[in-house]
Amino acid sequence: MEWYLKVLTNYVGFSGRARRKEYWMFVLFNIIISIGLAIVESIIGVDKFLSGIYSLAVLLPSLAVAFRRLHDTGKSGWWLLISLIPLIGSIILLIFFCQDSDDNDNQYGPNPKRE
Repeated sequence: MEWYLKVLTNYVGFSGRARRKEYWMFVLFNIIISIGLAIVESIIGVDKFLSGIYSLAVLLPSLAVAFRRLHDTGKSGWWLLISLIPLIGSIILLIFFCQDSDDNDNQYGPNPKRE
């Protein structure tokens, strides 16, 4: 939960670097919360209202942590646009997100593993 809250508090931080753990823990908690909201919506009978609001609330933090994750692998945040290519773009981004960090400091900042 610490990693999820860290991303939410740094919701407009598009500069810097994010470790693999920070990114994937945010994704994990995001999925868990989304599933929980979907269950609550189906019980209450509300048609995706809560999920829509939650998705809008975490849109900016999701983009920011994705940018920082790409920065950690030494790539520009503009690589997110490759996801516009159906299927292939998402696979390429998944590979980028799974790559290990650059061990040294890069143009986007110091290595977050050493902080």
